[in-house]
Amino acid sequence: MALSVGTTAPDFTLLDTNKQPVSLSTYAGQPVVLVFFPAAFTGVCEAELCAFRDSMTRLNAANAQVLAISADLPFANGGFAKANGFTFPLLSDWKLETIHAYDIPFTGFAGIEGLVRSERAVFIVDGSGVIRYVEVTANPGVEPNYDALLSALEQL
Repeated sequence: MALSVGTTAPDFTLLDTNKQPVSLSTYAGQPVVLVFFPAAFTGVCEAELCAFRDSMTRLNAANAQVLAISADLPFANGGFAKANGFTFPLLSDWKLETIHAYDIPFTGFAGIEGLVRSERAVFIVDGSGVIRYVEVTANPGVEPNYDALLSALEQL
């Protein structure tokens, strides 16, 4: 079961598409939207991240930083970001450490026995590092409730 609202968000350091380390703690003092997605270049993941890309005006108004996290390698995330014009960091959790820290592993992704990815999940972390919103979708084929999460972000 995913971490809950009111919990301190576990810090992490993951590589971005340029293989540069990015840590959650770098963004202390501002809200962060953690978007865990199962796999680059899949239909629902593309739709989800494009929805965040297209919501950047509202996200910027809330001074929020989006960090998208998957178990894909930096190279796959880089191609995915370039193909879709994503301007927020896509981070690689190929060791699954952050996915496990947030308690959202999804085993058997795409019907492949033993393949572990993340659940489709969104966490909003406030400037003090506390989780203020959590949504884990019913299955990876379902997108999050964008209106609810943007509303929660704007209330911080």
